[in-house]
Amino acid sequence: MFATPAHPLAHISHKNAHRLTSPPHRLNRWAMSAHSEIAAAPSPDQRFGLRRTVRLPGPLKLDGGGLLAPVDIAYETYGALNADGSNAILICHALTGDQFVASDHPVTGKPGWWTRAVGPGKPIDPDRHFVICTNVIGSCLGSSGPASIDPATNLPYAMRFPVITIADMVRAQALLLDHLGVDKLAAVLGGSMGGMQALSWPTIFPDRVRAAIVIASTARHSAQNIAFHEVGRQAIMADPRWRGGDYYADGEAPTAGLAVARMAAHITYLSEAGLTEKFGRRLQGREAKTFGFDADFQIESYLRHQGISFVERFDANSYLYITRATDYFDLAEDHGGSLAHAFARTRARFCLISFDTDWLYPTRESRNIVHALHAAGREATFVELSSPFGHDAFLLDAPEMNRVIDGFLRAGE
Repeated sequence: MFATPAHPLAHISHKNAHRLTSPPHRLNRWAMSAHSEIAAAPSPDQRFGLRRTVRLPGPLKLDGGGLLAPVDIAYETYGALNADGSNAILICHALTGDQFVASDHPVTGKPGWWTRAVGPGKPIDPDRHFVICTNVIGSCLGSSGPASIDPATNLPYAMRFPVITIADMVRAQALLLDHLGVDKLAAVLGGSMGGMQALSWPTIFPDRVRAAIVIASTARHSAQNIAFHEVGRQAIMADPRWRGGDYYADGEAPTAGLAVARMAAHITYLSEAGLTEKFGRRLQGREAKTFGFDADFQIESYLRHQGISFVERFDANSYLYITRATDYFDLAEDHGGSLAHAFARTRARFCLISFDTDWLYPTRESRNIVHALHAAGREATFVELSSPFGHDAFLLDAPEMNRVIDGFLRAGE
């Protein structure tokens, strides 16, 4: 007699649910771990440094027609703005990323997500650059999002938070730059959804950006991209604990649904070749198949781990909002259907980087952007790099990417 196993994700602990649902300001009060490669030098100006949050009065006018006020933005800065303000670099994070680009994450304790590219002697060097990274609005690591307190009700917004777009994220970042006294960016860069923001910056603020680096990204979400996100959203909303998004009061978050959403999305970040090389059809800690529904295969165990670990650091409602923002992204649609027209007003230099095994945002998407830039008479550099790691290659060890970024930034200094 074989026992029927419980749902593999049903046992996800809720002991850390408060981390996902705390008001944004709590996350920024957490103590800083000492393992970051970049030291946080004391600054007499409290606007600068690690673990910063600012409440800006707004209102921020949103593409959906609403207004957001106040606007909380969590961010970190590294290095110092030079005398003529010409060395500011804005790094934009991906869908479930955050502002902890080169410092330890307050929830996981892990090093920053891009320490391979940001740090002393690296392409983005605080000794040369004033580096800024913000948590996008809609997220859950300190910036305004569905877990934030609605001043009208003194309760979390939940699904009453307004639907946002990539352009709304960019405009919120511009508000922060105003607060920091940064008039113009030497460069804006990011990968994946961060690349969407980097691509949008020169189109929204053509006089505030000298260069943009767009990595493993696209100018619009395809039907396939939207389809994968919809699977994830439905997994969250089908979780009985979602309750229309009103789960903050008791901390019983829809972690099982969020974990499944993460598992589905994570598949798109990898390549078939990489999965085959790393896992193949190898079994997980056993000599034979169980003829049951436990994680027989290593790839099953890996995906379950990715889902379970994800829910400890991210909010389910934020996942709904940010995936919707990327699905709405279509830069040509915002400019009369012409991608070239989107770049008509900017004089920024552009660098496009893609990876040959990325099937989420394949190389053809970067080429389409380059063609539009050339049609608009803009200066554009493009390179496709070889990597077995798929879409996530830009987050991993990619020395060729670092050389491209470093060369492009130095060419503009």
